[in-house]
Amino acid sequence: MKYNGGPLLIRGALFDLDGTLFDTWDLYIEAYIRTLEKYVGRRLSPAELIGLHPVSEIGLLRSVVGDSRLADAHREFLGIYRTLHGELFGGIYPGIVEMLAELRHQRVLLGIVTGKSHAAWEVTSKAIGLGDFDAIVTDDEVDQPKPQPDGISLALERLGLKPKEAVYVGDSTGDAKAARAAGVRFVGALWPKAPQEVEPFIRAVGEYGPWRILRRPSELPDAIRGSR
Repeated sequence: MKYNGGPLLIRGALFDLDGTLFDTWDLYIEAYIRTLEKYVGRRLSPAELIGLHPVSEIGLLRSVVGDSRLADAHREFLGIYRTLHGELFGGIYPGIVEMLAELRHQRVLLGIVTGKSHAAWEVTSKAIGLGDFDAIVTDDEVDQPKPQPDGISLALERLGLKPKEAVYVGDSTGDAKAARAAGVRFVGALWPKAPQEVEPFIRAVGEYGPWRILRRPSELPDAIRGSR
């Protein structure tokens, strides 16, 4: 699938983090459950936690504990996230490090737009070392998280790029919605998907006019090079 509009000159690639560059699913679910147990009086099941739509770290905590207890809950969450990281972090997806290296070689500007807080990103960043990014926009820097376009628009501003000069790479319909709202080309990431998830994902993001849907990270530098 590809974008069928006018000529492109792609100068920047923006990325979602969790579920796109690395696997933090088990880490996040357990950290949320342990944090919220104190506030709801019991341990939530994974299904209950997923029902809270954990796409925004701060937004999810706020939805349960409210504004008055948010700072305490987030501080507790970060402590648990840090403690569990070595045990439950699922690793960088194969091919991601090489993909980023090739994009840097092509002098593509790299950015992150994530529902992760800056403090949680620092924990993971120090542990895995993905290298430097030219712009990083985290959950605590925007008023409205994805699928609203605020984070992508802020990243474009920091990079000095127009929307048509960038792509946003993500693994969810929320990422696709945010990309379209911000006016950037969406790249759907299939590499984190289980086989049974691939077709439903392709159908779900199809209505947002993805520029590319890629099976391997190595396909992104080739696609960007081919657009120039």
